Formats: sequence, C-alpha cells, structure tokens
Amino acid sequence: MRAVIGWDIGGAHLKAARVENGRVVEALQIASPLRLGVARVADALTQAAASLGSAERHAVTMTGELADTFAARREGVEALSALAARHLRPLMLYAGRAGFIAPEQASDHVEDIASANWHASAAFVAQGAGTALFADMGSTTTDLVPVRDGAIAATGYTDAERLAAGELVYTGLVRTPVMAMAQHAPVAGQLTPLVNEHFATMADVHRILGGLPEDADQMSTADGRDKTPAASRARLARIVGRDAADLDDAAWAALARWLAEAQIRLVTDAAMLVVSRGCLPADAPVVGAGIGETMLRELARRLGRAYVPFASLLDVAPDAGRWASHCAPAAALAVLASRAG
Repeated sequence: MRAVIGWDIGGAHLKAARVENGRVVEALQIASPLRLGVARVADALTQAAASLGSAERHAVTMTGELADTFAARREGVEALSALAARHLRPLMLYAGRAGFIAPEQASDHVEDIASANWHASAAFVAQGAGTALFADMGSTTTDLVPVRDGAIAATGYTDAERLAAGELVYTGLVRTPVMAMAQHAPVAGQLTPLVNEHFATMADVHRILGGLPEDADQMSTADGRDKTPAASRARLARIVGRDAADLDDAAWAALARWLAEAQIRLVTDAAMLVVSRGCLPADAPVVGAGIGETMLRELARRLGRAYVPFASLLDVAPDAGRWASHCAPAAALAVLASRAG
C-alpha cells in the first residue's frame, strides 16, 4: 500500500487528507488558531498524525504564514516549514508554480510557498476537469480560479495579486465578521447602520438560516456563548443595536437572509470579474469545494453554468467524500504528491 498524506496549515485550521494508492480514504480538520501561538499547530499536527497514521510521504502547503503571529510572511513560511519538518517525515513542501521542494529550500521559495494551497486545488481540478471555474469557499475566504485546457489560467499568484484580480475574496461561511458584509441593513422597515464591533460572524447568519454544515464551525463564537440559533439571534441583534427580544424570530431570519445575500453578491461580483476576462468558454462549469458548497451552487446558477462537486473528481472512499471536499487543498495535494513519483 502506497500512502501519502497532504497537509494544509492555515491560520485557523489544520486540514489533512490521507491517500492510499491514489484514493482518498480519510480527511479531517482541526481548529488550530495561530493567533494563539505555533504550539497550537504543533498539537494539531500530533493529533492529526495519530488519527491518520504513518505514510510513505507527507506533502505540506500553507496559508498560516499570513497570521499576525509572524512579523512577516517570510518568517511565517520559514517557521511553519521547520515545524512541519520536525513532525512529518519524509516531507516535501508544495511551492506552487515551483513544484515540490525539500524543506531546507523553503527560504529560497518564500513567495512560491506562501498561501499556495489554492494552486494545489486548482492544479488537481485542471487535471480532472480540464476547463472550469474552480471555487472553494472555506471558513474565511473564497478562491475563484479559472482553469483552461488542463492548465491554471489565473491572473494572480500572490495574495495581493489575487485580491486585486477577484480571484481571492476575503469572505467565508464561518469566520467573516458580520460587520464586514455591509454598512447598513434593513431592519424593521428602516435601513439601519451596522455596529462596527465583532459581535457576530457569518456562522451566526448561516446557523439562523439552517445552512451551516455539521462540524463546519470549529471556532469559538464572538461572545464565547452557545452555538444555537437563539444565541446566534442574540449576537446578530447586537450588530444593529438591539436585543433579540426586540423583534420576533422571523425578523431576525429576514436580516440573516439579507446578509447571506450580501455575501453571495460579493462572491458573484468577483466571479463575474474573473470570467469577464474571456478566460473561460460559456459552457465551462463551476467546480465547487469547501464548507460553502451550497453557496457555490447558487453562484453557478447565477453565472448560468453547470455545477460539478469537487469530490466527484476524486477517487474517494464513500464516507470520506464530504470532508475531502471541505479539505480540498489537502486532498488535492495528497493526490498530486502521490502522482509525483
């Protein structure tokens, strides 16, 4: 049995996927907020490795270098590469456009390694779908990457380039603060300013609407209280200067729908910018991954394109498909590494 494990070290979560003879057999996600220190990632690596078992090869990509734990992205890339090398052996790093490299080469490929997890997913989708708009909505961000004729057709590579190109949208299903969605929202017949405080997140919005996947929200809530619809309504009410008891549940659901609409419009506008470059034919589908797949199905509908689940491109065990999609970069990286020889 040839086993490879792909790892995606993020600023909030560690994601990993195990591939055996080219088939994804397990995938998992562990909360490991880097703002609390690198030790949280080390603990998550130990926990995940105990669950996933040994492997003939480990491959690592990352986005955690952007965390404010580090003074600069170079420091983050070097620190996370060294951490991975201590915990995972034998190890290779994914340097995106530079391919796979040895851990000791990390300092020479900082710009290639930094936040290259999208590149792993897109490279896999390019091999499997040929031509498509790859979309991955996670807890924090949404990637929108065109692939054409088996190759990545993105305009940007770095975070800065991708943000400017609309290929990286800083909105996700869980961690995005509600105050980032708009300046005003309709409440009880009035266009009400939103309070610029971290009172609620989009996890609250999607929980109220019943669209938050099971186990998708692994972070603590904005106020440290329960993860229930009632508690989410209380947090959402604070964003408009109210208590939950001031309005009925239907009114809070209406506000949540408006905010979810604002979020999908943000993603749709970015996707329209990407496809406006003429990089994709009109019949190219949207290949969707991440915990926000329901939102991405709606994106495909709005774009007038077919929707293809990311997991359908994988050879994946039946009980692993959901989490393989949620951890798309890790799953894609494990497959790419297994094919690399």
